[in-house]
Amino acid sequence: MRMRFVRPLIAVPALTVLTVAGLVACAGTPTPGSTGSATQAPSSSAPASSSPASSAPTSSSSGNAELSITLMETPEAAAKTFTLVCADGKPAAESKHPSPAEACATIKNNPAILSPTPPRTDQMCTQQIGGPATAKVTGAVDGKEVTAAFSRTDGCQIAMWDAAKSILGSDGGV
Repeated sequence: MRMRFVRPLIAVPALTVLTVAGLVACAGTPTPGSTGSATQAPSSSAPASSSPASSAPTSSSSGNAELSITLMETPEAAAKTFTLVCADGKPAAESKHPSPAEACATIKNNPAILSPTPPRTDQMCTQQIGGPATAKVTGAVDGKEVTAAFSRTDGCQIAMWDAAKSILGSDGGV
């Protein structure tokens, strides 16, 4: 009786390595301050980035903010506009926001959440749609001007939205 040798499948280990590498590349959580969905003024849309440029909360924040937030849940819906004023991480009386205490705490713990960094061109983002919601935030945090735009058009931008949802006043409809 003749024995037959079976060649090992080389493609399976290679495919596994590629899959794991792809997942690792996507596993990085976009941080507030990266440009997954936040964009620098004057640009209104930038490529996604999940590089943690400033993922660690900045402890030197005084938690002062004066922000205008414009939220569009759907293209057909009327825009909602919120005002958020924080002093030392606490909401001021003039704030007109759905959850001002939570939003002010988020800003105090991570003021870079609204300070975008230049986009990375090598960032991989999952191609998924998290809904049609968009938001724009303008104003100042701790004396620094901020302009940030958010959407839910891919995995990186969804993660950016989720990180800033208390400031945006919406979970994006999910």
